[in-house]
Amino acid sequence: MARIELKTIEQLRWMRRAGLVVADIHASLRDAARPGVTTAELDEVSAEAIRRNGATSNFLHYFGYPATVCISVNDVLVHGIPGSQRLEAGDIVSFDCGAWVGQAGRQWHGDAAFTMVVGDPFISDADFASGTRASGPAPAGVSEEVLRKRRELDAVTREALWAALAGIARGKRVSAVGAAVEEVVAARALDFGWEAGIIEEYTGHGIGTAMHQEPEVLNFNARGISPRLKPGMALAVEPMLTTGSIETFTEDDEWTVRTEDGSDAAQWEHSIAILPDGVSVLTAADAGAAGLAPYGITPISLD
Repeated sequence: MARIELKTIEQLRWMRRAGLVVADIHASLRDAARPGVTTAELDEVSAEAIRRNGATSNFLHYFGYPATVCISVNDVLVHGIPGSQRLEAGDIVSFDCGAWVGQAGRQWHGDAAFTMVVGDPFISDADFASGTRASGPAPAGVSEEVLRKRRELDAVTREALWAALAGIARGKRVSAVGAAVEEVVAARALDFGWEAGIIEEYTGHGIGTAMHQEPEVLNFNARGISPRLKPGMALAVEPMLTTGSIETFTEDDEWTVRTEDGSDAAQWEHSIAILPDGVSVLTAADAGAAGLAPYGITPISLD
């Protein structure tokens, strides 16, 4: 296994700059993602947010990837390439975004993802933490059952992310992530009457001077001893869940990953830094204060 990169507080502050760029990308995409817009138009929204912040995309040209954001609609799990597809009311869409800033001759990366149901109002982290959930009738062409499950999938994936981040704050090993995700999924299965599938093939990762680093961050419990959490570590935590099977396939474009059974998918992600006296969510505008509050955790500000 490659060595895990440990950052100084100053370097984590540089990563925070990149994380705030990603937070701005998210806000811009949420505002623009309305019925009728194409995913290519949304890629330009992402690109403009990166430009105005003086940052650089870490997705564009990454192993040949042709855009600044991955936009994954309905049964697309990850790596959806923006193009001519138009979003429709009731679609469930995941946006995976990133950027880097330069400092001291190195790249410092940010990486985060969010999911939304097109046409539903955005629920802030504070409101989500207090129990607010999307409601309202299904749009034309979408059944009430499909919309209900999409909203529930979005909610359980988002909750799994914050539980996993809290697990990092309280835990001793990286495996705290998988334990937290499994616990949330099991609990919500009792509430919803169906159990989300936890994707095992795609995982979170370390992040720092490169977008993808060691360690691998599993979203499920696995045998063996995982790395210890140490100050200076930065991790991209990204649970991915489905309403059905966890089996996937990759299309001929060698990027777009779909669920094998056509079930819907969702992805939520934040990059988190481990500090000597706590944690800081680098890609959350408030450093994770609202999302971690239900767990009794107050993050450290690096701003």
